[in-house]
Amino acid sequence: MAMLTATVTDCPIEAPRALPPVDVDQALARSAARGEVAAFETLYRRHIARVHGVIARLVGHHGARAEDLTQETFVRAWQALPGYRFESAFGTWLYRLAANTALMELRARRSRPQSDGDEGLDDFGTPDSAGHATALSLDLERAVATLPPRARAVLVLFDVEGWKHEEIAEALGMAVGSSKAQLHRARGLLRARLGGEA
Repeated sequence: MAMLTATVTDCPIEAPRALPPVDVDQALARSAARGEVAAFETLYRRHIARVHGVIARLVGHHGARAEDLTQETFVRAWQALPGYRFESAFGTWLYRLAANTALMELRARRSRPQSDGDEGLDDFGTPDSAGHATALSLDLERAVATLPPRARAVLVLFDVEGWKHEEIAEALGMAVGSSKAQLHRARGLLRARLGGEA
């Protein structure tokens, strides 16, 4: 009996391990794909901030527009989940869906008459609610928001989201060389708008 007690007490008992975030997302996505609303609501809460951030950067931080496109992204995600093949991480799939939703809206706007210039300069330099208008990150966000739409889209997709020029070119309906030129243009405009320090 003493030997059995010693063996049992010497054996460490492992607590169940928490699933990595990617596995949690996959499990939730599988449940949501079967129509479980609570699982989708959890995915929404887990990813809303990043989805909104991607979209806001692409559309130039136009608040109501970014909010509408964020909601549209999640509606599309809910509708597309039954066809999601789980070949990539759920987050990767969702952020690409968000970017594509914003890009479709940008293409639709491009087909309407509108300037390709500095329409966002009216908002440049306005203080945020916390009063930190001079913080570099806020200045950078505002400067990115003032870029012409195509240059901004390429910059965000390449530098922030990590897309390749081939992917950007396909998504925006341009040549790979045009994507590279737009990135160069965007970076130059940012340097100029941030006083040559970008």
